[in-house]
Amino acid sequence: MKIILASKSGVRKKILSINNINCEVVPSNLDEDSIKESLLNEKASPKLISKNLAELKANKVSIKYPDEIVLGADSVIDLDGELISKPKSREEAIDILNKLNAKKHQLISSVCISKNGSMIWNYTDAASLTMKELNLDQIKLYLKKVDDEKLYAYGVYQIEAGGKDLFSKIEGDEDTIMGLPIKKIKEYLNNL
Repeated sequence: MKIILASKSGVRKKILSINNINCEVVPSNLDEDSIKESLLNEKASPKLISKNLAELKANKVSIKYPDEIVLGADSVIDLDGELISKPKSREEAIDILNKLNAKKHQLISSVCISKNGSMIWNYTDAASLTMKELNLDQIKLYLKKVDDEKLYAYGVYQIEAGGKDLFSKIEGDEDTIMGLPIKKIKEYLNNL
């Protein structure tokens, strides 16, 4: 089966490939920041923001490719109801890791499948991660290992690339943490 992935995420593309799902990458180029801001002004939860962004990405690309199956995805961090977004600078990355330091948070990943410009299926999953207590030097040392492109594209930690070392406890599906709850996606696609 071939689908269109409405995301630039190399990790999501790799997860699909490992699971024998061929995909063409067509980024949605959605203005995520303004949408998040609008949803936050309406007091939307991080879970709802993740779900809405996944749907908007899939629908936007799906309009351009009618009759194709389009997969949109979005992941956010929920720290006690507060949305934590991807950093825009190294300083912001340090602030985010300080905020998560020694605390438990949820990583929420939503996926949406659209066809002809409308959602036909969606799923949201969450994993709980408890960060170790780290000092500023340890946080800076970790961030030195992460290049700018990955930091700004995927967020402050990459579980698949050494990010596991930041956590004392991880509860949930690793694919969800990497941004694509593939088991549920495969279940849905196999029933098409």
